Amino acid sequence: MNGKTFEMDDIDRKLISALRHDARASLSDLALGLGVSRTTVRGRIERLRQRGEIVGFSVVLRGDTARDPVRGLMMLGIEGRGADRIIRQLNGLSAVRATHTTNGRWDVIVEVGTPTLEELDQVLGQIRRFDGIAHSETSLLLNTRKSGS
Repeated sequence: MNGKTFEMDDIDRKLISALRHDARASLSDLALGLGVSRTTVRGRIERLRQRGEIVGFSVVLRGDTARDPVRGLMMLGIEGRGADRIIRQLNGLSAVRATHTTNGRWDVIVEVGTPTLEELDQVLGQIRRFDGIAHSETSLLLNTRKSGS
């Protein structure tokens, strides 16, 4: 637009996360959840659409959420104190189902779900390129014997 580089801030990331959860949420509900005005939410959505960050909205059917054909757990070692930033980035990815902080060898465990192995590979590569990821290990989930859902 004016030649400036566009960078999303925390409000933009939280807004996108809220829209991923419920793209039909009202401006009032989004504003309340984000702690900003309806005007701010409307302006942010419009700006994100104009900049090409939001390219559309879709419908998610119950069957789509029941189970991803390809699922995995990605364990991440994070260098320095970038865990909060990396978790925000992870939570902004549509393939990320959950993020968990942990103790021991790994700092964060990420649940990832995709339709194909190729898409899982792309997501894993994208995550590995995040600034601050020191090392990672991924395990594919082959079968679920018991689930909380």
